[in-house]
Amino acid sequence: MSIRKACGYFALSYSVMYYKKRINSQDDLIREELRSLAENEQTWGFWLMRHRLKNMGFWWNHKRIYRIYKSMKLNLRSKRKKRLPARVKEPLLRPIYPNVTWSMDFMHNTLECGKSVRSLNIIDDFNREILQVSIDTSLPSARVISRLEELIEWRGKPEKIRVDNGPEFIAEKLKNWCAFHKIELLFIQPGKPTQNSLIERFNRTFRTEFLDVYLFENLVQMRNYAEIWMWKYNNERPHSALQYLTPRDFLLKYGKISLTNPADFPTFQQSFSTTPTEILTKNSTFECY
Repeated sequence: MSIRKACGYFALSYSVMYYKKRINSQDDLIREELRSLAENEQTWGFWLMRHRLKNMGFWWNHKRIYRIYKSMKLNLRSKRKKRLPARVKEPLLRPIYPNVTWSMDFMHNTLECGKSVRSLNIIDDFNREILQVSIDTSLPSARVISRLEELIEWRGKPEKIRVDNGPEFIAEKLKNWCAFHKIELLFIQPGKPTQNSLIERFNRTFRTEFLDVYLFENLVQMRNYAEIWMWKYNNERPHSALQYLTPRDFLLKYGKISLTNPADFPTFQQSFSTTPTEILTKNSTFECY
């Protein structure tokens, strides 16, 4: 059977049988130029190299250059691990009075629509009282500082704040703000969340009793429920580490806070009502409008 007839059976063009790939020596030249640029300029990407070749007088098509660029695997960017200052392991000691050490950390969750949200949780290590739960789609270091300023305005200034090595906490803005207010910023060692176990334990409770229980439609609803849950956590939920007292009762018993004058020391609960009686007898019905 002839070649022409065989091509007819398989519906192939007759010229395909005699096609030979033309060897283009320009590809080798492109490889050589790209290799030279990659060795001399290690931080350059494809477009910088392409325009550099164009300025050198090589008018090759950018798609052709990119094909060779990828075949040489020059598009694989090396991930450089961010170097952190040496972190010294600090003993996790319970403060003997309020506003000595605060702990804060971030948590993630999603709304009913699938939108991601974050929460900034801040507690007082003395009585495990939750001071603030800030919920938003984005909480950069500037927002963290803003929340801390709001908290300090009514609660007072802590001596220390314990955090992990998240990007919001190692930012220069937060470092400078703490230095200006003479607050010591305590960093735990990377990969050692147990060194910040007080806030991690609270995060577990917040996850199991709040985030995993309710499905929120929007941020406003989630924030309103969070405030009510905070009141319930601080006033009604017994804490095993506090001799099964609530954070509020532990503060009144061991924090030198008198029941007759609870305004001696500002707490989160006082933002809900104006009289001490209402603070101590508030109905904890979980309703939100």
